[in-house]
Amino acid sequence: MMPRAFNGLMEDMFSNNWNRVFADDKGAHSFVPVNIKETDGAYELHVIAPGLNKEDFKVNLEQDILTVSFEQKEENKEQEGKWLRNEYRFRSFKRSFTLNDKVNASGINAKYTDGVLAVTLPKKETAEPTSQQINVA
Repeated sequence: MMPRAFNGLMEDMFSNNWNRVFADDKGAHSFVPVNIKETDGAYELHVIAPGLNKEDFKVNLEQDILTVSFEQKEENKEQEGKWLRNEYRFRSFKRSFTLNDKVNASGINAKYTDGVLAVTLPKKETAEPTSQQINVA
């Protein structure tokens, strides 16, 4: 068993409450930062991905696994000059989150604005505990 990286331990330590709602699978091509915010009625995933178009993203929900991904392959274009270094060839990422039963999966939506993909996961309505007097017969 390999030792855990320090940043993984720190993330686990400071995000312990999120482990009950989201389990993050970071087995991706490259790491893309994701912020998770809780509001009264929803959870929000904010994926930092500047320079893309909304059509570039794939947001899928299969069973209880929400996956946000992007893949761009190199396009062969005629260019003038000789590149000494070219690091723009291939960009991709994939982040997967296992959702629990607190999320209303049918209401999930996504919006891409100013380099941030915001995925809103509405919370399920919780039934208020009822209180009543039970007569004994």
